[in-house]
Amino acid sequence: MNVAALSPAASSALPALDPAAGARGLYIGGQWVRPAGRPSIPVVDPSTEAVLSEVPDATLDDARAAIEAAASAAAGWRATPPRQRSEILRRCFELMTARADDLARLISLENGKALRDARGEVAYAAEFFRWNAEEAVRISGDFALSPAGGNHIIVDYEPIGICVLITPWNFPAAMATRKIAPALAAGCTVVLKPASETPLTAYVLATLYEEAGVPPGVVNVLTTSAPGPVTAAMLADPRVRKLSFTGSTPVGRTLLAEAAKNVISCSMELGGNAPLIVFDDADVEVALEGAMLAKMRNAGEACTAANRIYVQSGLYERFAQELTCRMAALKLGPGPDAQTECGPMITAKAVDKIERLVGDALARGARLRCGGTRPASPGFFYPPTVLTDVPLDSAMGCEEIFGPVAALSRFESEDEAVALANATEYGLAAYVFTRDLTRGLRVSRRIETGMVGLNRGLVSDPAAPFGGTKQSGLGREGGTHGVLEFLEAKYIATTL
Repeated sequence: MNVAALSPAASSALPALDPAAGARGLYIGGQWVRPAGRPSIPVVDPSTEAVLSEVPDATLDDARAAIEAAASAAAGWRATPPRQRSEILRRCFELMTARADDLARLISLENGKALRDARGEVAYAAEFFRWNAEEAVRISGDFALSPAGGNHIIVDYEPIGICVLITPWNFPAAMATRKIAPALAAGCTVVLKPASETPLTAYVLATLYEEAGVPPGVVNVLTTSAPGPVTAAMLADPRVRKLSFTGSTPVGRTLLAEAAKNVISCSMELGGNAPLIVFDDADVEVALEGAMLAKMRNAGEACTAANRIYVQSGLYERFAQELTCRMAALKLGPGPDAQTECGPMITAKAVDKIERLVGDALARGARLRCGGTRPASPGFFYPPTVLTDVPLDSAMGCEEIFGPVAALSRFESEDEAVALANATEYGLAAYVFTRDLTRGLRVSRRIETGMVGLNRGLVSDPAAPFGGTKQSGLGREGGTHGVLEFLEAKYIATTL
């Protein structure tokens, strides 16, 4: 398949984006770098299993070159006036918005997600540039008289330094801009390592940043089939002062250990096991809409996806029946098809995991309401599936399903629901549905998680702090908190 021919210009006033930009090389120091004879990484369309394109496979030397490029650009970008940085970020937002259709189609091709989900991702990803364009000019310090009155306290905020950013495959645009935008707003330079399953979006966005006026070396992009050694080589450079990672908890633990060797500041958005709690007094339509959104956004391939659905006994059967009807009605198909409501999973391995978890739950007594059978056709598909009476000791009770499977269990009391929600090492997101606002807020506070959707199935917002507790991560992305992750506070004591 010729990817370069798949995406027309978004506007006649703008040059067309090149979806195969990554085939030109690694993006280092504003240049496309691809030495002759270097191996490549194939990028596969999950909807067809066809190879879309190939991207370079970076070596340790490439990683060091990317850090060198970021270091060379650091002083100039740090000294760039905040207003100028703000205008560049705003231009990134405008260009992403103008090219939204192109970007959505590319994301759908390499990730497999339904086109409607891809469009939503582009809008969400672009918002991080708009939000942080405004944050860039509002980074301020503090000035105060010390309590003892002997000196004044001045607090200034400085860019933390060179940042290594590692992003996953499930939101190839949003996970990148959620890190890049605040880093650039703070005055930092970055090296982005996107997932090798979905690297095309990252390379295309690199061309867009360049067009927006981001100077060479401020943003560098490299792909590799050896992420461990390549990341270790970058973190070994003493000029690197920040690691921001989104991915699994086991990989996050490994990266934390590597970063500890040079005492590098880390932000970690890791695994989730989100509970969704529906009380008897919930508005059923609101709860169903919220559950569908929390479960089926990106076909369930989201760290915030509802993984364990707990419904109080009085509403359990009605909720199960109506959720089954909605899930069974979803159209399964190729991501780029405008009619598709549930696209393929990212790889065959991902489907294998879903099959294992569903098989385990059924073997332990769960009831299959719809779906549950892998289609015998090309592509990494798994149908929308509902399981009821899922035993609490089933594997999907403690592992992320990361797919279109709704697993329902019943509960009797509020205390039981909270205990079930907290019975996990993870604490990223949770969802609560009830008409009783007092109960909703009380339960939200009792659940050990970084984010709660109260009577809504979507928590992500560029203006809000995104992140988890326990084994789900460190730090926050988004909101006013996001840019602080890329700043160091400097305290100056002085007598005036």
